[in-house]
Amino acid sequence: MIPHLNSAVLTRALRVAMEAGDKVRGTTSPNPPVGAVILDAAGRVAGVGATQPPGGPHAEVMALREAGDKARGGTAVVTVEPCNHTGRTGPGAQALIDASVAAVYFLHPDPTPEAGGGAATLRGAGIAVGQIEAPDGVSDALAGWLGAVRLGRPHVTLKFAQSLDGFTATVDGSSQWITGEQAREHVHRDRSKRDAILIGTGTALADNPSLTARYRDGSLRETQPRRVVIGSRDVDRGGSSNLAKLGFEHYSTPQEALAELYASGARDILVEGGAGLATSFMELGSVDCIQAYIGNVILGQGRGVLTRAIASNLALAPRWQRAAVTELGADLLVEYRKNEK
Repeated sequence: MIPHLNSAVLTRALRVAMEAGDKVRGTTSPNPPVGAVILDAAGRVAGVGATQPPGGPHAEVMALREAGDKARGGTAVVTVEPCNHTGRTGPGAQALIDASVAAVYFLHPDPTPEAGGGAATLRGAGIAVGQIEAPDGVSDALAGWLGAVRLGRPHVTLKFAQSLDGFTATVDGSSQWITGEQAREHVHRDRSKRDAILIGTGTALADNPSLTARYRDGSLRETQPRRVVIGSRDVDRGGSSNLAKLGFEHYSTPQEALAELYASGARDILVEGGAGLATSFMELGSVDCIQAYIGNVILGQGRGVLTRAIASNLALAPRWQRAAVTELGADLLVEYRKNEK
């Protein structure tokens, strides 16, 4: 570690970088939503940047532009190891070398063979390089992208709202609304950070959804996910459905959807239902995270998250690792990720 920069300074800088990356999540795929901070030689924040949409500058370049001459002899703190690859833009590692920074710290190594190796390039140029850990309580915008790179398909989150006793709808199929306004607002904010939202044809026909990310007043958020329907039935309604008016993608199976979405740049996707599609993804083993919005209501009977059992006994039932619990008014969001055992 550089003597005049203690761990607290680097941790604060990484927190700012992670927050910058989270702000652009949903706009950068297939590239990662990276955040970067440039500290001047005295350890003060001189520039903050994040990955721009495909074809735009890297996070490091955006932060260097803001820092200007203050970057010389300073420190870069980045959420991913600076890349060593020339694509539509130049390597992030070279930009830091050209700016004469003295040190670079990163959170995640770059896992891609075509872009990795930036740390070695920086060290070869005489720049000190180190890896640091994430601070507590900050969302890691890179989790989905890193998972997609590892899996070779989009990272999948299964999202549902349920009653306290585990039902997603009443016996007559009603589900509006199991959760309250704060939870629904969180859903729309989360939608805006995803590359795509997936539903089955049954949900498309029953609900006539728009699958948009909206503000509380109903206006559209600046970033919108791709809208995807999976199944064999026609959901256009002669062009009158909301999805037909807005535009959507239609695939026959989850496997086809995953392959085509990944090939076209999607890395972080959300499966919203219904129960048939959720069951298909679970049986494929293609659910990586779960978002369970739990409303403060008891139904006694109703419809479940899945249409059939995926385990015949508890010994065979998959166990998930709790990742976060968030209070949303009277409701809870409980997030789980798959155990990697």
